[in-house]
Amino acid sequence: MDRRKSLKAIAVGTLAAGVVAESCKLSDKKDETKKETDSADASKFTIDRAKEEIERDTKLMSQKFFTEHEMATIAILADIIIPKDDVSGSATDAGVPAFIDFIVIDMPDHQTPMRGGLRWLDMQCLQRFDKPFKDCDQKQQMEIVDDIAWPKKAKPENAQGVAFFNLMRNLTATGFYTSEIGVKDLGYAGNSPNKWNGVPDDELKRLGLSYSEWEMKNCAKYD
Repeated sequence: MDRRKSLKAIAVGTLAAGVVAESCKLSDKKDETKKETDSADASKFTIDRAKEEIERDTKLMSQKFFTEHEMATIAILADIIIPKDDVSGSATDAGVPAFIDFIVIDMPDHQTPMRGGLRWLDMQCLQRFDKPFKDCDQKQQMEIVDDIAWPKKAKPENAQGVAFFNLMRNLTATGFYTSEIGVKDLGYAGNSPNKWNGVPDDELKRLGLSYSEWEMKNCAKYD
């Protein structure tokens, strides 16, 4: 099954409902996570924000939780979950790693599961391949991922890895499908005005009515 199609279908349904519910307040600042800033200057934001929100968000965005090694691992996993295709860019193209780093700072309950999961991943790779996940080749990385990406098929001893990958997948999908790239990928156009070309001719005929020349020119036609 195409992972991207599956995630897209779930994204418009119930994927990561808990995460989305908790982080909905962040959805309008997702693109800001890619900015390195330590100033509460409102001009750095592309939408209207209350002063308190700007100060809080800027403070959070100036912090980093994950190490470079962890961020590299997150980037690889994110692109495995949502790779680049003919429609849009990958998870990293959408700024998902930065989004995840922001989320775990804003929602500290995710910090231990994420860091512990990344450590579990590296330990598994060290045992099997004598190197951490990020330094493994693609085949080795996918061998590990396949062991934890399918909860119903996973072995009991991989339970921690399964829980971690579930969280990673949820955060990745949330970050991607609330980004500009992800919204375009979904084909969501938002609210747009309708074009009304007047009452249909057959209905006008039934009512015994008609438009005047002025009405046809100024009220009932659009280019």
